[in-house]
Amino acid sequence: MSNETPKDQPATQFGKGCHLHLIDGSAFIFRAYHALPPLTRKSDGLPIGAVSGFCNMLQKYVEDASGSDAPTHVAVIFDKGSHTFRNDLYDLYKANREAMPEDLRPQMPLTRQATEAFNIACKELEGYEADDIIATLACQAREAGGRVTIISSDKDLMQLVGDGVEMLDAMKNRRIDRDGVHEKFGVYPERVVDVQALAGDSVDNVPGAPGIGIKTAALLINEYGDLESLLDRAEEIKQPKRRQTLIEKRDQIELSKKLVQLDCNTPLDFTLEDLEVKDPDPEVLMQFLTEMEFRTLTSRVAKTLNVEAPAIPEPEVTQASPAATPEAPKIDPEAYECVSTMEALQVWIDRINDRGYVAVDTETNSLNEMVAELVGICLSVEAGQACYIPLGHKAGGSDEGLFQDDSLAEGQLPLNAVLDALKPVLEDEAVLKIGQNMKYDAKVLARYGVRIAPYDDTMLLSYALHAGEHGHGMDTLSERYLDHTPIPIKSLLGTGKSAITFDKVPVAEAVKYAAEDADVTLRLWQLFKPQLHRDRVTTVYETLERPLSPVLAQMEMHGVKVDRDTLSRMSNAFAQKMAALEAEIHELAGETFNVGSPKQLGEILFDKMGLDGGKKGKTGAYATGADVLEDLATEHELPGRVLDWRALSKLKSTYTDALQTHINPETGRVHTSYVQTGANTGRLASTDPNLQNIPVRSEEGRRIREAFVAEEGKVLLSLDYSQIELRILAHVAGIDALKQAFHEGQDIHAMTAAEVFGVPVEGMDPMVRRQAKAINFGVIYGISGFGLARNLRIPRAEAQGFIDRYFERFPGIRDYMDATVEFGKAHGYVQTLFGRKIHTPEIAAKGPRAGFAKRAAINAPIQGAAADIIRRAMIRMPEAIAHLPAKMLLQVHDELLFEVEEAAADEVIAAARAVMENAADPAVKLDVPLVVDAGRGANWAQAH
Repeated sequence: MSNETPKDQPATQFGKGCHLHLIDGSAFIFRAYHALPPLTRKSDGLPIGAVSGFCNMLQKYVEDASGSDAPTHVAVIFDKGSHTFRNDLYDLYKANREAMPEDLRPQMPLTRQATEAFNIACKELEGYEADDIIATLACQAREAGGRVTIISSDKDLMQLVGDGVEMLDAMKNRRIDRDGVHEKFGVYPERVVDVQALAGDSVDNVPGAPGIGIKTAALLINEYGDLESLLDRAEEIKQPKRRQTLIEKRDQIELSKKLVQLDCNTPLDFTLEDLEVKDPDPEVLMQFLTEMEFRTLTSRVAKTLNVEAPAIPEPEVTQASPAATPEAPKIDPEAYECVSTMEALQVWIDRINDRGYVAVDTETNSLNEMVAELVGICLSVEAGQACYIPLGHKAGGSDEGLFQDDSLAEGQLPLNAVLDALKPVLEDEAVLKIGQNMKYDAKVLARYGVRIAPYDDTMLLSYALHAGEHGHGMDTLSERYLDHTPIPIKSLLGTGKSAITFDKVPVAEAVKYAAEDADVTLRLWQLFKPQLHRDRVTTVYETLERPLSPVLAQMEMHGVKVDRDTLSRMSNAFAQKMAALEAEIHELAGETFNVGSPKQLGEILFDKMGLDGGKKGKTGAYATGADVLEDLATEHELPGRVLDWRALSKLKSTYTDALQTHINPETGRVHTSYVQTGANTGRLASTDPNLQNIPVRSEEGRRIREAFVAEEGKVLLSLDYSQIELRILAHVAGIDALKQAFHEGQDIHAMTAAEVFGVPVEGMDPMVRRQAKAINFGVIYGISGFGLARNLRIPRAEAQGFIDRYFERFPGIRDYMDATVEFGKAHGYVQTLFGRKIHTPEIAAKGPRAGFAKRAAINAPIQGAAADIIRRAMIRMPEAIAHLPAKMLLQVHDELLFEVEEAAADEVIAAARAVMENAADPAVKLDVPLVVDAGRGANWAQAH
């Protein structure tokens, strides 16, 4: 393909004899992406599979586009953004489209660069689809007397065929003319829009006429001539249902025609002459292909261009990490840039758009995302190159460094101007944002009207790869994988009462600290992302971890209403009951002492009262932990009363008092934060405040939930998995008796008691059932005879006998436990049904640590699978209830809590239950049904 115009001559006027090729860029990209297995650049792990396929398709196109049918003009046309004028006409247009695969996002800008490297015109336009640009160019070329070949198989473009315009399906090497269009639609091109308007399009969510497909639509259009005539004469149609549909849905059908009609008057900022064919510049093309590390394609193209192919070195594997990493510059905080002008910021924005990804971090004046104010934003697009944009640093005060007012330091940019500039790129679906604990930054920015998406989170990447091996904080990851210790935050803020907030840190020091965070985060992402595929945990990250993060962020921002008066009343009641218990304890002891002092309590129990089992620690004080007091409670009343007093004291301090301080003054609600990486098994943790550990076994603990209330006119719904871990155990261990019991809806604990103890279910002693229940749940956690004895307060030998009989009756459980431990020893990890790996580094150790590691390994696949299932349910839930007046508020182990308008409660329960009970599908087909119990009430206690 060669027709380059000399630079000193104007382009040839497009007209008769000219041949324009219009390549549907999106079609090329998606075909390339789905046709090839995942591929990453070895030097840094950047996904490049789609870029590789795209470049091979371009090269094949260039090689084939020769001879008498060669183009004189050519362009690759792309979609730019996802919002077009059609979304303004119909806000649900393309609402059913699946989100772009995350590993494809950073490749989109690279396909543009590839097109330019081949010296082919690359065109896109904000607010218009690629099809509209193609339509406009095709119409212009036809009117100028030229020929047009549209290289695409997109049915929407078939309305353009005819009068010198044809289509070419490059994959099938099949040309589509007017007869080809008729074969597809049953009408010729000029009536394709009418047929599409009637038939609608489920892919683009074009509504059309319900119940009318392509064939029926073609019959109607051929009979009545065109859509307008058909709608005007709809009353003549004999079929009642079809007649009624066309009459009642006329507005919807006419809207559908506007949605499918291509715009031939798109306002282009270039001309046909700008698309004249040009030969590629060998140096530019070779540089791009070598940067992408396409060895085979580089050699082939070099041969075609008759140039020498550059060498592409293999990256070396360093000792710093298990993956091949690029030669990265040393981390140097002194080298980072402070962005103090809008022009400098625009340079960074341009770099982000060119690269297709950016590491982002926010600096704020609080760890509480619901009240935190932005102090600065840092960015990095390349290792060693990062910047900090200061926005809210306070000016210095006196010589002692005091800040006497809220005036801002000089040299900072206006917050609103910076957010206005960054918002498009932070919200651009084609630009991947990268962060460490990105949920925090997403919530902060959301309060400023910026929805940051999509994003990768290095903390979650590490968790998917290394759960059970180490922590996932940035400093830990940097030291372990980058051999670099970041600047400690304490060196800037100080500690204790004299600690300052980040807005009082001098800008010069903030630049070093903040930009380093972005730099380190980018390097960790480049290291971890390609490891997902190698370690076979891509599915865990992509389907369980990353999509859950924005769901949690939304739940946290919703918060849950807590009634302060209820908490205050409970706090007073607990205080009175504690006082009564304290008096009783003093009477039993025969003297007054500080019940909250372990030292004084030990002296009373063991020195004065002479109870057995007193052991002193290194400090010389007796141990008085809960395990000690539980054992002593069988001998004397006092230890039991102390346990009761401690339980009330914890409820009062941790919940009825502390929860009041967590009520947000603006929302009147409590906004907990969920930690995805808090437990090795995938269970979520809740912090600030912790709402997962509210006791439910005691009456006082259950009462705490009464303070969690619904807004006026609404109710709280609780949906809770029934015995999910036992169901998973029945599945993974293949226990037919348990599986049958679950299928038949039996009382599983009574059934177990009947099997193990040989007693009939009818008229069973509740104590016997309680023992079976303790065994059922204890076995999941690898409980010992000693542990069961303590739980049931029975002799150890008797408890061990229960466990032995349990395994005799259900031998598959012991087989599962033994096999799981052996797998953990052999591989260094155990795995859930959904592919989550929980590493077990101490399973081969000796002594008490090994026992704990084995019990953890036995439990992890079961608890982890349960955690994975509820995560899958939470991820699907927002879409399932989007049309309902409901919000998902809390997740507590196997329970989800919703706030809904009272009239919609039944509908929400049905929708949520369907999601939860089918959450394992289609990834895993369980041998037992998942069952969800539902309740409702004005408060959480009533609902659960």
